Amino acid sequence: MADNVTLHEHASDFQILLEKAEFTDQKGNSLNYENGINKNLKTLRSLRDGSGSLFLIGNGGSAAVVSHILTDFINVAGLKARTLHESSLITCMGNDYGYEHVFSQPLSVLAQKNDLLMAVSSSGNSLNIHNAVKRMKEIGGEIITLSGFESSNPLRAMGNLNIWIDSKNYGQVEIAHLFYLHYISEQLDLKRK
Repeated sequence: MADNVTLHEHASDFQILLEKAEFTDQKGNSLNYENGINKNLKTLRSLRDGSGSLFLIGNGGSAAVVSHILTDFINVAGLKARTLHESSLITCMGNDYGYEHVFSQPLSVLAQKNDLLMAVSSSGNSLNIHNAVKRMKEIGGEIITLSGFESSNPLRAMGNLNIWIDSKNYGQVEIAHLFYLHYISEQLDLKRK
């Protein structure tokens, strides 16, 4: 992005970026925007109605995104949700099993077959995220991924539902993920019923 871009231009670019988000299923089939959102909502409603747990993971800025949305998923959407990057937990797992297993190891203990993992990674290339997704598949849970950067990033092909943002700008990808997750949370709002 050029230094002389106005805030209005930046906001317009962001709207286009959101509208170009791509949704795919576990077989890599494209879903139109409406079907992708509906699949996401159906999965989360089913999780809530079945009393399953939602596990949220991310690194760096994506960890901040999932920490932020955790509050809304619990308070607004009524989901049993938690992150897996509490400092004592993540440093213990990193020390005992290696950083590539900081999420997969806790999932081995905490996750059950009817649970859901939401894996958020701007690049889609983080080994610890990939290992967590693989572990959740072994457990028999479902996976929703949110990524950006390259269209061929590995995470984009790993979920039951995959949401990809076509940008290589960390800030835009992270804010697009948060914007989307806020929208989903609002659509699940128990207080609106």
